[in-house]
Amino acid sequence: MKKLGYGFLLLSLAVLIILMLNTSTFESKQITVDQVTIEIPESPENNLAEAIKFKTVSYEDTSKLDTAEFHSFHKFLKSAYPLIDSLIPMEKVNESLLYKWDGTNKALNPIILMSHQDVVPVDENTLDQWEVDPFKGEIKDGMVWGRGAMDDKVSLIAIMEAVEFLISKGFEPARTIYMAFGHDEEVGGPKGAGEIAKLLQSRGVKAELVIDEGGYVVDKLMSGIDKSLALINVAEKGFVSFKITVNTSGGHSSSPPVDNTIGLLTRAINRLEENQFEYKLVEPINSQMKYMGPELPFLQKVVFANPWLFGGTVAKAMNAHTTTAPTIIQGGMKANVIPTTAWAIMNFRILPGENIELIHEHVVNIINDDRFTIEIDGSAKNPSPVSTIESPAFELIAKTIKQSLGETIVAPGLLGGGTDATHFYSITNNVYRFLPMRINPENLTGFHGINESITIDNYHEIVRFFVQLIRNCNEL
Repeated sequence: MKKLGYGFLLLSLAVLIILMLNTSTFESKQITVDQVTIEIPESPENNLAEAIKFKTVSYEDTSKLDTAEFHSFHKFLKSAYPLIDSLIPMEKVNESLLYKWDGTNKALNPIILMSHQDVVPVDENTLDQWEVDPFKGEIKDGMVWGRGAMDDKVSLIAIMEAVEFLISKGFEPARTIYMAFGHDEEVGGPKGAGEIAKLLQSRGVKAELVIDEGGYVVDKLMSGIDKSLALINVAEKGFVSFKITVNTSGGHSSSPPVDNTIGLLTRAINRLEENQFEYKLVEPINSQMKYMGPELPFLQKVVFANPWLFGGTVAKAMNAHTTTAPTIIQGGMKANVIPTTAWAIMNFRILPGENIELIHEHVVNIINDDRFTIEIDGSAKNPSPVSTIESPAFELIAKTIKQSLGETIVAPGLLGGGTDATHFYSITNNVYRFLPMRINPENLTGFHGINESITIDNYHEIVRFFVQLIRNCNEL
């Protein structure tokens, strides 16, 4: 027993030494850049408020698209930004807009600044819960209110403000700058960003950098981090929904069969929820740990510095797995009738390294019942490629964040949702998702939700970011 005790003590000591050694050599990856003073146009929030007034709503049913609202919005952009309108050519791709600001050095690859015009619908049942009408575009209490204030007219108008301002100051970009503003991002972007990417590819365009929404500045959401955390998302999860349908003979509720239709369906849902996909430390989660870990308090730093021991805990905290969620369920039409059919929609957000085929195989194997049919419901896409963090483009974004926001931790990350930036991998490997919008517990529900709004101060930060980013691109 003594030998066993000594062995355990030596093993514990060895583990402790490894933990401390890894932690002591876990060095910061933050670059040292001074914050700079960045001039911006006066009261740029006024044009954001005006932009919100246009009901540029996109729908899964494309026949519902109100093209008149988009055309009115396009006229507004022409009048609000006369220098852009007169000096930068624009072409329409369906209802999407593509601007081309020619650079002085044609040998350099261009950059693409992305945003989207469309917004999600507002649930009319929630209108009485909004502080202001969601399409009034009101400025109140130091904030701009309305649909699009966070997603995503905020970046579209900020980009236009930055470009108009720089033109007025006589700035000339060395690289050609494209501004690509889709009209159907909220439904995947097939007719907007998708067609723009195809058009640029057909013209032989190879972009040095694409930057879109989808990474934000996190305030007060992560334990142990007092500074703001700017996440440059270098990849996004894929998604797929499967409709699982069960068919039986049905019957009368007074004589229910052993395998009730709805009972079978709910058991299948339960099995899928109980058999979740494994948590994994894949890229870019590994890189995110390396960038965030050295900035954490000591005990958390120990955890991040030693994924060989704590990797599962960190992966779970970062939701690093393919998620499973039942989102729709339907079956039955009368209280005393057992239905012959019942179905549910199971939605999966797919981790890099996994794919739609793997998810389908998982669903079939877990349900394991010939009475079920399993088919893809709606659109689906595999996870995006992972853009490198070892590129001048990534470093440029990090530098701009430090210059415009000051003392901020910068880290790569993985977006759980989706953007239409994925269409642009055909013309570049450097696709990044970042917008310096500050996300905190108070405004987190604003995305696609009630009382969508942004502070004027934060909006000014966003405009400053784009002004400095465009300037910095001359050094790229």
